[in-house]
Amino acid sequence: MEALHHKTSTTTPATEVIVVGAGPTGLLLAGDLAAAGLGVTLLERRPDTTSNLSRALVVHARSLEQLDARGLADELIAGGHPLGRLQLFGGFRLDLTGLRSRFPFVLVTPQFKVERLLERRARQAGVVFRCGTKVLGLDQDADGVTVRVQDTDGTRTLRAGYVVGTDGVRSTVRESLGLPFPGQTIIRSMILADVRLAQEPPFPFTVSFGRDALLLIGSFGDGWYRVMGWNRRRQEPTDAPAGLDELRECARLALSSDYGMHDARWISRFHSDERQVPEYRVGRVFLAGDAAHVHSPAGGQGMNTGLQDAANLSWKLAAVLRGRAPDSLLDSYQSERHPVGKMVLRTSGALTRFGLLHARPQRVLGAVALRLVSHVGPLAQRALRMVSGIGIAYSAAPGAHPLTGRRAPDLRLADGSRLYELLRRGAFVLITPADEPAPQQPTDDRVIRASWDSGRRTALLVRPDGYIAWATDSTTPAERAAALRTALTHWTGTADETRTADADNPPTGPTATGATAADATATRPPAADTTTTTGNTGADATVSGAEPADATATGARSGAGSGASTSTGSGARASTGARAGSEARAGADSGSGADSGSESPVLAGSPGAPTSRERAADIPADR
Repeated sequence: MEALHHKTSTTTPATEVIVVGAGPTGLLLAGDLAAAGLGVTLLERRPDTTSNLSRALVVHARSLEQLDARGLADELIAGGHPLGRLQLFGGFRLDLTGLRSRFPFVLVTPQFKVERLLERRARQAGVVFRCGTKVLGLDQDADGVTVRVQDTDGTRTLRAGYVVGTDGVRSTVRESLGLPFPGQTIIRSMILADVRLAQEPPFPFTVSFGRDALLLIGSFGDGWYRVMGWNRRRQEPTDAPAGLDELRECARLALSSDYGMHDARWISRFHSDERQVPEYRVGRVFLAGDAAHVHSPAGGQGMNTGLQDAANLSWKLAAVLRGRAPDSLLDSYQSERHPVGKMVLRTSGALTRFGLLHARPQRVLGAVALRLVSHVGPLAQRALRMVSGIGIAYSAAPGAHPLTGRRAPDLRLADGSRLYELLRRGAFVLITPADEPAPQQPTDDRVIRASWDSGRRTALLVRPDGYIAWATDSTTPAERAAALRTALTHWTGTADETRTADADNPPTGPTATGATAADATATRPPAADTTTTTGNTGADATVSGAEPADATATGARSGAGSGASTSTGSGARASTGARAGSEARAGADSGSGADSGSESPVLAGSPGAPTSRERAADIPADR
């Protein structure tokens, strides 16, 4: 540290957004913002030659949908291993082939392949990468954020309008904000490795436990396997060397075989924590991914949750920075994503604690409960929708249409295209009947106009992140037109300044293919934006004649407050205008929805005949 005082400190010109951390969350976010025409600098401690071989193993359906909205999903799938069925502990099996998604499977692929794809996109979009750069601290005021960094040339300061910390569990950004990271370690001395096997396991993805051990084996489909093991009898410190013999012992205890494990290309030891920061936003600084929440690897939801954080935040930041939304829109990032992080902590933690049960009676009861879930249709569907991410919904204001806040499936449109292909343009998508007159269209391209591939009369306004912002079933022309004008004003600016682009007439400007940061303006975030998990099996019920194009992806079947002046330097706790409404958010976060495990009000009810609200909520499914 003494050497720092002998180097020259310089200040570089301002950029619009600084993203700290080049993992999947930071890469997706930075790429989205740059594709929207914004200046983005991405800071990363690692040198750019460092390969990240470890960490995440699976990409779930909702994350693949987000990648599809950026034109990346099919390429990732082509280099991965799609699995439609999973063999989990205690005889618990998950069949994902019935998911109402273009991607009814889990994709087994190493994290570095996801990063490689997202990095290429970010560089092509114009993100400035500063690798080998360590963040030392930051300060913010009413106009922006100053970040203090160290690189090979010494110390310097960087200036941006906003900063997003995606720098992992040991986040310097979070520490600079003085935010706590409450939680606990739930499992220690786990071993993680990529290995080859002399014998092929009976299932390509298996999680098993014995009385004293846990083991996960997942096939990458190219001869390499990801193996994660834990041995109750051998609890070593996290910094103790890990060896292949120790992992083989775990396998024999959990599966009665190590399948001839050999040739580890890397191996490491780690511990698993459950932690979540109380606030995802402090003024002009945001946290996402592992910097905001960290949990056990059970369910494979870590990287996936971070990608969803990025998709939620990017279009909102772009809208604010382009002057098309008030700063208050950014508060909805906390109210929508914090409950999701909390839910993931609870579900992954429950799975881990189940695997750690030691007494035989407890283990037997747990195994029976899991088999029950896997064999009871509604329970199995609820579990699948929660883990895959397609069941996550953001609650809307009282009185809103039942579809508001729901994930939009990949709808087939009248011109033969798919909804998620249109979302690649980075705008809202307004879906109306083909014979309905277009809304006023003077000046810019905030909304793409599309039509149903059926006689459906519902009008939908879909957000750039693939969630439904507004809907109406009104059949009165004047009432319908007035409701549409109100929705467009609320979400995309004043209605008489909004031009809708036809699906076959792409908009021009900075929203290029792959952009997700749309130009949405909201007068305020929707009230009561808590998060719900939709669990009913009819969640995406099919409307007759509305089959989507390309129901199965390539390779899918191969495996079945404004920034008030504040200082947030090292250790200083910030107090900002972003805190306005924090009490309301805290109430929302502790309420019903995903956090309590209850179903969405839209989907509540028995799995028998649909209720009137369920019928109103029917939208064409993906398949």
